[in-house]
This record gives sequence, C-alpha cells and structure tokens, in this order.
Amino acid sequence: MERRALGSRGLTVSAIGLGCMGMSGTYGPADDERSVATIHRALELGIDFIDTADVYGYGASINETLVGRAIAGRRDSVVLATKFGWERRDDGTWVKINGRPEYVKTACERSLARLGVETIDLYYQHRVDRTVPIEETVGAMSELVTQGKIRYIGLSEASAATIRRAHAVHPISALQTEYSLWTRDVEGEILETTRELGIGFVAYSPLGHGFLCGGVRSAEDLTSNDTRRSFPRFQGKSLVENLDQLTAFEAIATELGVRPAQLALAWVLAQGKDIVPIPGTKRSSYVEENAAALSIALTDGVLARISGTMPKGAAAGPRYPAAVLKTTNV
Repeated sequence: MERRALGSRGLTVSAIGLGCMGMSGTYGPADDERSVATIHRALELGIDFIDTADVYGYGASINETLVGRAIAGRRDSVVLATKFGWERRDDGTWVKINGRPEYVKTACERSLARLGVETIDLYYQHRVDRTVPIEETVGAMSELVTQGKIRYIGLSEASAATIRRAHAVHPISALQTEYSLWTRDVEGEILETTRELGIGFVAYSPLGHGFLCGGVRSAEDLTSNDTRRSFPRFQGKSLVENLDQLTAFEAIATELGVRPAQLALAWVLAQGKDIVPIPGTKRSSYVEENAAALSIALTDGVLARISGTMPKGAAAGPRYPAAVLKTTNV
C-alpha cells in the first residue's frame, strides 16, 4: 500500500483512507456487523487511516464506539483520526459549534473512552467556532499533544486565514475538507495555503457523497432517512443537470475499463502527493474496489478530459443546505 505524508511532523498514512461516517445511519440504515467487517477488510488491504468523529451517530449508534470495537486488538495497525466541535445532546439534537478550550478537553476525553484508546493519532476541530479565537482552541489542542492524548492536530473546513493563524500556534498536520471532481472549491487559495505551510490535505467525500459512483439517478434511489435528500445537488433540476455531467464522466470510465468510483478516486489521487482521499463505505467489496484505484495511471491528457467533464464550479446547486454552508470556510 502506497503511503503519503500528512504535514511535516512525521505523520504518514495509507494513500487512501476509510471514512466511517456512513456506517452509523447517515446514508441509510446501519449494519454494525457488516461495518466492523469492512474496517477489518480495509486493514487487511493496508488501508490504515481510519476516520471518524464524535458527532457521527448518537445514542446506541455512536460511530466512535463502533470504530473502537473494530480496532480492538489491532491498535498498532491503525492511524486513528477523529473530530470534535459539533456539540450534540445524547438524544441527537444539536447544541452548537463549540471551540472553547474546556470543551476541547472534555470532548477528547469522551472520544478516548468511546474509542477505547489512550491516544488519538490525528485530532481535528470539525468546524471552526466563530465565537472563539482559533488561537485559544488550538492552544487547548496543543496541550493535549503535550499530555500525550493526541499526536497531531488537524482542522476541517477552515479558511486560509484561519489555517495560518492556527498554524502559528501549533503546527497543523492536516486540513480535512470536501474535495472531489464534483466539488473543487479548495482549488486555489486553500490548497495553495496548505502547500505553502507544509500541511497535508485530507479529501472527504471524494466520491461526491456517492454521486460519482453512479448509483443515484433520482431522489427515490435514497432511503427516507438518507441525509443526502436535503442536499441541493440531489434535488430537482440540479440533479438532472448534474446527471448530464456525470454521463460524460462515466463514458471515460467505460473507455478505460474501470468503475466510475475508481476513476473519481484516481483523479483525486493525481492532484498531488499531499492529498489523501477518505472514501466512506460500509461494504467490504467497495473497500476493495477503492483500493484498486491506486493502480490506475492517468495521463495528462486523460486528466484534462476528466476535469473537463466537471470543471470547477460547474456542479449545479450548493453542496450543502444554507445552514450547513455557513459552518464552512470560517
């Protein structure tokens, strides 16, 4: 398995990771046994970068607890990443985005307990709290590094200015933000900033929330509790327009003899050795398919053709509902 560096402090991970959010009810019903088997299969294939968050699932279906169960007895084979910042009640209702130093420490202790580990390898602030200076939040995270409770610090969906301020307090090893052929907002200032500062980039939803896999042709393809039903790009006229672009992309995949999801991952991987995609799935077969994307070599000509099917800004509709978009690029 190819490995890539995240940041300049010594953190290395498999070139493709595994996002675990969808295992806990976000994209349809959960199946814990199948999800545990999927994590185990990823580790067998050399995919050791496992990504979760304290806000994925709630009640009896908290994703960190599931991940902790899956990695029990295998801790040395895992680069474990989790996140804090979305404060949520036990019943699943939202409180607020919380970056207060005291909350950082409380959230970390809870994550350590749920995961059943003594140290988190990469700890992200999931969303930036507009009411708390980033210097205070990262200062608290830095104390967790000193205490040995986390090894490396990350941010998620942060602006270039915030990244710079945070990095001045403590080296940031990774920025995790949505990036795919379908969502190319980070191209430009964000990627330029992470590269200037030597920060790795973790691309979440590199398959466009599953859209680039080709399995969603209408809202009826999504279960009633699938959060994507609220995403503008999966609705009405926007979905129709996006499907037109997808058809052109799928034609290239067919020509190359690969699955659309594999081609989408290969495109992200080709954007730079500092980028690590973390496609999410709860099926072992898809983990195997995703891992195979590493063997796809794309020429400059093919990369240009792929980019041309979905140029930056071409996707119809915002990537999230308005309320969620307000939490990004802070």
